[in-house]
Amino acid sequence: MEQKWSLRLIRLAAIFGLLGTYLGSHMSGSGSYEYRPLHAHILLVGWLSMFAWGIFYRVFKVKSTKLVTAHGWTAILGVFGLTIGMWLYNINPFNLNETFTMIFFIVGGTTLLISFALFICVTFMINQKEEAKN
Repeated sequence: MEQKWSLRLIRLAAIFGLLGTYLGSHMSGSGSYEYRPLHAHILLVGWLSMFAWGIFYRVFKVKSTKLVTAHGWTAILGVFGLTIGMWLYNINPFNLNETFTMIFFIVGGTTLLISFALFICVTFMINQKEEAKN
């Protein structure tokens, strides 16, 4: 199970890494820095956190596969929810209702926060035999 989630998270990290560096390149070329918070969050939670979690799951075996699955899904939903919510809230390219964009942003961020809390639990559920090897 961990190997499957490792690959999923690392692939998603690569996509977010490309998107984050593209945004940085666009901002630099255009001289407009309106995407700065979005760029930073895409690289930090989309690229860095997803990659770190993917490597963790590649290295360690966790006792609870349900916890791994819950963490993986909340991570994916949270990263997409936070970054898309931030984009809609700060830029609002579609002129959506302000309350909707704020709630979308908050729900995405809260889901990501839950993912980080679940990851703490995951780190305490490492198979002791695996931990002794490392």
